[in-house]
Formats: sequence, C-alpha cells, structure tokens
Amino acid sequence: MQELDTVNINFSTNSLWVLNIALAVVMLGVALGISTKDFKLLFKKPKLLLVGFLSQFILLPFVTFLFVLVLNPQPSIALGMIMVAACPGGNISNFMTHLAKGNTAMSVSLTAFATFFAVFMTPFNFQFYGSLYQPTSSILKDVALNPFELLKLVVLILGVPLILGMFIRHINIKWANILSQILKPLSILIFGVIVCIALFNNIDVFSDYIDRVLLIGISHNVLAILLGLGVAKLFRLPFKEEKTLVIETGIQNSGLGLLLIFTFFDGLGGMAILAAFWGIWHIVSGLLLAFYWSNKGN
Repeated sequence: MQELDTVNINFSTNSLWVLNIALAVVMLGVALGISTKDFKLLFKKPKLLLVGFLSQFILLPFVTFLFVLVLNPQPSIALGMIMVAACPGGNISNFMTHLAKGNTAMSVSLTAFATFFAVFMTPFNFQFYGSLYQPTSSILKDVALNPFELLKLVVLILGVPLILGMFIRHINIKWANILSQILKPLSILIFGVIVCIALFNNIDVFSDYIDRVLLIGISHNVLAILLGLGVAKLFRLPFKEEKTLVIETGIQNSGLGLLLIFTFFDGLGGMAILAAFWGIWHIVSGLLLAFYWSNKGN
C-alpha cells in the first residue's frame, strides 16, 4: 500500500466548485439566524466571550499540537489534525446545544463570534502550528501554500456569507427565517451528497487507510470535548454554559477543513481521510453527549 503522504483523494474540479458553493450556502443559512444582538450578548458577558475564544482558538490548536508531538502520526494525518483544530465550531453545534438543554443563545452567539474570528484565526493557527512541526512543515513547503490565498478563501466562505446573512436579517427578519429554514437542510444535503460521491469514487483508498485514522480521530475528538469541559470547570461556568462550551469546542467545522484540503492540498490522503472521519464522528459523539445531557437536569 502507498503511504498516505503520497496518496491523493480523487475530487473533480466541478465537485470542488459545488463544495465551495454548498459550504458558503451553509454558512449563509447559519448567518441568517444571527443578529447584532448575539454579539452584544457576549459583550455584556465578556467572560463567556473570552472563555469561548480561549477554548476554541488558543487551547484546542495548542493541545492538538502537543497531541501530535506525543502520537507522532504520519505527517499528512498530523496536518489534518492541525487543520481540523484550526477550524471554527461546526454548524450543527446550535442544534446539539438545544438538544442538550444547554444555553442556546450562548451557542448562537459563540458561533457568530467564532465565525467572525475564524476568518483570521483559522489561517493563522493552521500556518503557525503546521510550520512549527517539522514533518508537516515540509508538506507546506512542498505545496508552496500561500497564506494570503488561504485567508482569501476563508473570507469568501465564512466572512462574506456572515455579513450577507446578517444584513438580510437586519432588513427583513421574516424572510431571513424562511430562507434559513430552506437553505440549511438543502445545502447540508448537497454537501453530504458531494462528500458521499467523493467517498464512493475513492472507496479503495478509504477502506485501505481508515484504520490509520480511526483511533486518532476518535481520540482527538474526545480530547477536544475534555478540553472544553476542563476550561468550563476552570472558569466555574454554570452547567448550561458548561454543556454549551463543551459542544462548541468538540464540534468543529470539518467541512471547511475538507474544502481547504481539496483546494490547497489536492485532497492529500491523510488530511482528507482524517477530516472526513472527524466530520462523521463528531456528529456521533455530539449526539451521544446531547442525548445524555437532555435526560439530566439543568
């Protein structure tokens, strides 16, 4: 078997364009439910803002880097772990927080805040930790990753839909709610179909190498969940806010990670498989947590 560092997942240019559009529409659907009030809520409670930022953008990438040093996985898998950790919270975190009887308003507010800051922090964390670890640094040099191009794509996928969605909501809340109800399931369905097609077209690669990322992906996700829990305990957050922070830290936007991997790394094997597995597994772990917490008191 070829090493994962030399294997690429087959993904057509047309599929990549559809993936770009689908992810942008997903973000637009999320942004249609966000208003300036959500940002104001966090600024009224700066502790939640700082704790959310610390957990998602400072500690998770750093702890992931330490985890990579301990595990010493194949470089492409390590780079996939760094990519996932650099992404903001996933789009389904609000739903899972609501299901877990957490603080949904806080979840929406942190999603808005994280999406805004991810425009800058995702490229920075990925470039910083990817370059700091020598085996992944060599991959970045080989692909000659342009940080400006990475930043530009993140702005287009996250920043533009965020501003547009909030603007539409500011003009007409009713239409924003209607569009959000249509766009969210439709875009997620399209996104899922595209990923499934990629999986079907590369079933041999996935079946040959899934065992390489199975335990790593699960362990990495559990680490993110425990990190969120530890930070919440450290800052003595109430139980509802504790659940929210755990979900926001443990559910990452792996869809954005996959898009960046296919765009800049030509679907590099270890990166793509790790991010794709994370995208499936964090739904499982998030739902398990949500159902467990939904049966416990607040």
